Amino acid sequence: MSSGSAFLQFWWTDNTRNSFLSHIQKDDLYSVRLACHDFSVRAAPLLFKEIAVTFRPGSFTKPVRMAALQRIGHYVQTFQFTMAHGPETFLPPLLDPVTGEEQTFVYTPHIQSSRASGSRLSLPKYGSWEMTDLLVKQYPPLFHAATDVPSFVKAFSAMPCMTHLVISCPGQDSAQRYRRSVVDYALISVRIAVERASLPLLNTLSLLPIHPAGVFYLRPTVGFGTLPDSVKRWAQIDRLAIHMDSCPFGPQTAIDHLKFLHSYLHIFKSSLKRFLFRWKGAKGPSPLSFSTEPCFLPSLTNNPSSAACPTRSTRPPRPLRFPKLRYMELENAVLDASQISTFITAHRRTLYEFNFEDVILRTGTWEEALAPLTRISGSEKWKQKAEEVMDVPIVLNADGLGRVEMEQVMQEAEKERSRFKERKLFGGLQKAGSKGRELFWGGPDHMKKFLRSSIFSWR
Repeated sequence: MSSGSAFLQFWWTDNTRNSFLSHIQKDDLYSVRLACHDFSVRAAPLLFKEIAVTFRPGSFTKPVRMAALQRIGHYVQTFQFTMAHGPETFLPPLLDPVTGEEQTFVYTPHIQSSRASGSRLSLPKYGSWEMTDLLVKQYPPLFHAATDVPSFVKAFSAMPCMTHLVISCPGQDSAQRYRRSVVDYALISVRIAVERASLPLLNTLSLLPIHPAGVFYLRPTVGFGTLPDSVKRWAQIDRLAIHMDSCPFGPQTAIDHLKFLHSYLHIFKSSLKRFLFRWKGAKGPSPLSFSTEPCFLPSLTNNPSSAACPTRSTRPPRPLRFPKLRYMELENAVLDASQISTFITAHRRTLYEFNFEDVILRTGTWEEALAPLTRISGSEKWKQKAEEVMDVPIVLNADGLGRVEMEQVMQEAEKERSRFKERKLFGGLQKAGSKGRELFWGGPDHMKKFLRSSIFSWR
């Protein structure tokens, strides 16, 4: 067999060809596509399987960009939409050019493409011609691109095979937490585009990271431009990951953002199978236990938000329960042992694996938190599977250390040992097989840290 025929046999065998292309670096795939037409066709699905867009004024409006997206969109399975907070996303107050008074802008998304601006039948984009003229003169082009909902719908419609949507909005200043920015308007457009485009395979959503108010603009229930059937598209999501910027919580702080988060998670209660949540910055409460969180209790509602609106309901939110939940991971949080035990008991029939990382117990111990495992298994044999991992100081040569330094080393070792005894986790809801250890994202290149070798892990 000649070398040419051997290569053709190799190249025309799907398994060998795809395995070969999967091991080629992405930069080299660009060169492979330039070799010939067949190489270009075979390499395109792997090359454009994941794409990322950092939103700019011309991201979804330039004809050249949209034509390219139309050609490769059917290959896209993971789409990352990034829009960072910054000076260009800040929106100043609208001022009347004559009187200098601040104008009120009530936003209503313009779903349908309007006619040409010179047409007699054209409609104003922002409600009235006066408000449209004011916004065009005072707000940056990025704002008008973020509110161009038809362009978002067209872009998402070009990716019908999308399975994973990643939204990244980093860098919000805590001082701007209660101000609406261009990023919030873009999130509204993304939500409407997901609901209007045909995305039958979408099942994974990642908000990495998201500011606290971001989930308010992603809610399909009571929001801008929502429809009665808006929830149906989001009901497809069975894998959800959220890294949220920390916000203050307690008896003397407003809890509006926590309520937004609770109502947002309530949308996925009937479909969610895998859930990951992490607070970025300071530790926050568990989003799965807001119904028993002290800051939501009626006796502690004398916070600024209650004073501003004394007629609001003081009842705690309804408990969240996910009847299909199989995997849960919570990071950088503070909660009670009773909240953990209640969560395990409520999901004991479906929960397959859960991890608590960098979690501090406010009250109780880990033995009390995991006590439901004894009732579920009928014995305490699961405690024999405890995995003990801790840092042990090693002194190679103690001659150079004085008595005070040596005592400090021993004290630190004793503190670490006591801290470990309080936080060690025991494993064993079910014995996870190798086939049940799939990654959260479904691919080998996404967040490999979620692949665990134990049922419960502590890092």
